[in-house]
Amino acid sequence: MKPPVWISAIPPKPAAPGPLHGLRFAIKDNIDYSGVPTTAGCPAFAYTPAKSADIVDRLESAGAAAIGKTNLDQFATGLVGVRSPYGACASVFHPEYVSGGSSSGSAVAVASGQADFALGTDTAGSGRVPAAFNNIFGLKPSRGVISNAGVVPACASLDCVSIFTRDILTARRVFQTIAPPSPLPAWAHGAFRFGVPANLEFFGDSDAERLFQDSVQRMCNLGGIRTEIDFTPFREAASLLYAGPWVAERYAAVGGFIEANPSAVHPVVGKIIMGGKHFSAADTFRAMYQLEGLRARTAETWASIDVMVLPTTGTIYKIADVEADPVTLNTNLGYYTNFVNLLDLAALAIPAGFRPNGLPFGVSLIAPAGCDWPLLELAARAEEVRLTVVGAHLTGQPLNKQLTERGARLLQSCRTGRGYRLYALANTTPPKPGLVREPDFQGEGIEVEVWAMPVKNLGGFLAMIPPPLGLGTVTLEDGTNAMGFICEPAGLAGAVEITKYGGWRNYLSNR
Repeated sequence: MKPPVWISAIPPKPAAPGPLHGLRFAIKDNIDYSGVPTTAGCPAFAYTPAKSADIVDRLESAGAAAIGKTNLDQFATGLVGVRSPYGACASVFHPEYVSGGSSSGSAVAVASGQADFALGTDTAGSGRVPAAFNNIFGLKPSRGVISNAGVVPACASLDCVSIFTRDILTARRVFQTIAPPSPLPAWAHGAFRFGVPANLEFFGDSDAERLFQDSVQRMCNLGGIRTEIDFTPFREAASLLYAGPWVAERYAAVGGFIEANPSAVHPVVGKIIMGGKHFSAADTFRAMYQLEGLRARTAETWASIDVMVLPTTGTIYKIADVEADPVTLNTNLGYYTNFVNLLDLAALAIPAGFRPNGLPFGVSLIAPAGCDWPLLELAARAEEVRLTVVGAHLTGQPLNKQLTERGARLLQSCRTGRGYRLYALANTTPPKPGLVREPDFQGEGIEVEVWAMPVKNLGGFLAMIPPPLGLGTVTLEDGTNAMGFICEPAGLAGAVEITKYGGWRNYLSNR
């Protein structure tokens, strides 16, 4: 496919064996790939690197195959995807609406199925806004988790390499090769406190407002406890990004090139970056002090919540409208994103439904630095169903592959609560147990595993469950409930009670 999505193809080469083998990925064209020009959206700026960016090397070593360099708002300056000599990208859902930027081509390549995942960069929201406008996931990791070596800087102190995927399982799979998970805080898999601003801005988009309220309710359904927060210090921090001396960092990166080649630069991009030339060192220190004061104020908010839930953007705009008013509308799109990197927070943009006109809406989960994996876990909970297995689907048992083939992942091994009996069913192949609830029974609980399965794959799994088994609700030893295998009373004909063994594995080993 020609631009505006793709800038250049990457010559194919054999993929290495590894955990990402079989996945194809696209690379935003401000990230180096050995032997392929890096343009940063400006042909006159182009150079051909001898070495790939560190993150690209790591992904290829893990088995992923790079397929091409993607379009972007020039010098990663914009949230719209229209500031490029290669053409304006559009949302995959409507050709008249912006794709979001600056990682425009990367998001569109993933959303359209041309790549399994893609690399972007994010300074003000460039790895999240395009995710919202294309109904995909956009992970903006904590600063420093992914090396910026081999990335053309926008604001070098704030830039983060971001990851786009169509599903949360692929996001987890890719990120695990970069930053293996550490033990999760309790809120990632249990009850959690989430903050929502007292006053929200949707710029007249009532459909977005409704979809956000639906998202808040889904968070509550997951076990979230809504807390109203003061968004003021976060907004004040956001205002520093373009109205403060951090614009001078953009000038430090490419200002000399722009001064020498003014006609090669998009006029909006050039005006923004050259505006950074006028800030003094004193301005910079004053802004740094102001930011630290705001950081202290936001710490009070984080003491009362685990995660913040925000619209990724309050609305979406047509390409023509952005071209007519490029600065104001771009600023509006950064209303909920600009503060994140300045305050060194982790963020994950997730799909959150569609407007009546077919355009997508997204929300962002935001948490303090280091919470990348908890955010991924929380998002997975929203996309998955917890499933309790008790017999032939346990790890190592003959039907376990029915779970793994459908993308299920093991969450925990535990026991049911009291009140369950276990039976070895008659005439089943392979042999299977039946779990039966008897509320007055005071046993010690039955060994089970709890798996998480993508909701989209649950229907196919259910179709494989033979009678007398079915899915119901199982109460676990910690008092929580999960879907699980239960047995119809009629299925106990000829069965042998094996409750005394405490679980299927123990019964098999003692049979």
